[in-house]
Amino acid sequence: MSAYAATEDLLRALGDEVVRLDEKERFAASFDNARLSFMPEALLRPRSEDDVGTILRMANLGRVPVTVRGAGTATTGAASPHKGGWVLDLSGWNRLHIDDEAGLAYAQPGVVTADLCAEAERLGWSYPPDPSSHKFCTIGGNIACNAGGMRAAKYGVTRDFVLALEGFLPTGEWVRWGADLRKYAAGYNLRDLWIGSEGTLGVITGAVLKLVPKPEARATFLMSFADEYAALAASRAIVASRLNPAVLEFLDRQSVRCTIDEGFVLPFDTETVCAPAILLVELDGSLDRVEADSGRLSAIVGDGALSIRRSRSDAETELLWAVRRRCSKAMFRLADGKLNEDIVVAPRAQDELMRFTQELKERTGLATPVFGHAADGNFHVHVMYRRGVPEDCAKAERAVGEIMEKVVELGGAISGEHGIGLAKTPFFALQHSQAEIKAMLAVKKALDPNNVLNPGKIFEPFRIWEHEIVRVKLPWD
Repeated sequence: MSAYAATEDLLRALGDEVVRLDEKERFAASFDNARLSFMPEALLRPRSEDDVGTILRMANLGRVPVTVRGAGTATTGAASPHKGGWVLDLSGWNRLHIDDEAGLAYAQPGVVTADLCAEAERLGWSYPPDPSSHKFCTIGGNIACNAGGMRAAKYGVTRDFVLALEGFLPTGEWVRWGADLRKYAAGYNLRDLWIGSEGTLGVITGAVLKLVPKPEARATFLMSFADEYAALAASRAIVASRLNPAVLEFLDRQSVRCTIDEGFVLPFDTETVCAPAILLVELDGSLDRVEADSGRLSAIVGDGALSIRRSRSDAETELLWAVRRRCSKAMFRLADGKLNEDIVVAPRAQDELMRFTQELKERTGLATPVFGHAADGNFHVHVMYRRGVPEDCAKAERAVGEIMEKVVELGGAISGEHGIGLAKTPFFALQHSQAEIKAMLAVKKALDPNNVLNPGKIFEPFRIWEHEIVRVKLPWD
């Protein structure tokens, strides 16, 4: 059966309220934040779990690819319908309930992460995972990619807060993995198999998430350093001290320079270094603990920093964070093409990685700005290139390949929080042996025998730099 015929059958079964064929709506669902457009046959907005089950059963009958979508903030192409077919849009599934007594959140996949955080904090709780797109990204997408964020070093990633998931197998059968319990050891842990599987093994329609008590106090510091190695040495000293900051963010001089060129004024005197490397540190806990740890932090960093600025109000905190929030967008001052790799390396390898990226910049002539989560070694290494210049595209392709080879050589990971999607498929075999990939494909085949759920992702090499991007402004731009 063709995708067209299957779509006609689905339209008759569910109606045009669910099955959307409008070209503009389909185009809006044809790409995610990677901005690679693949036109789907239909956009589906199910009204109920019965609709989801019907969609998946009919997709299997017609062998129609189904790509699940939330807000579309994925940076790797994971939420783009690479093989066409149907896009299953769950962004409107946004019911949220917090059990104040148990410290649990019951969330549908379309709940925006920032909305969950705000409601939890209103009740004296906290949901720590905070991807940089938290104002727009959804819980379903966070779970699909096992999102991390800036507080991951202290609190963990999304997986550490998921107690239970419910939804559908690719074949259309409803399942529930886990329960709203803090302990659960009844059978295989297929809940964690879904987390980070990028929508290839199931469709999430609900999640039970655990919360932690909201910290009584927070203190934010912005520290400048003469170069990247001084900043990284300070970050390792902070971690080694057992201070356990909630946030420990690093920005190299290239990233800071871009932000300054965009008009951002650093909130301290940096005459000796016009664009320093930077650490952003946030401490949280009881008021007494935060004050004691603030004194320890200054002593640990000592004379290694050019300057240290502590926020004394919410407004000052926002000022300090502005350099981190602006740097990614500011990189487009360097070139209109960006390859963003969210790699992870151990503390012992941080300096070698930094030397490699700086040497790569000198050798290729392409900017390689780096920022990220220093405490857990999850750095965002960028390669900036001109998309319309073939020589730049070829250099960028080689540069990213070299970065990934270097990361694996250093014992690191090619992705820490974005996942594989399409963007990292050429490097998947660098990370995993053939035996490991074969085992993963066996799981995929067992759960999705007709390969209908998000096909083409993770395992099939796709050269993202060879494809045109759509020039559109998205809400988070």
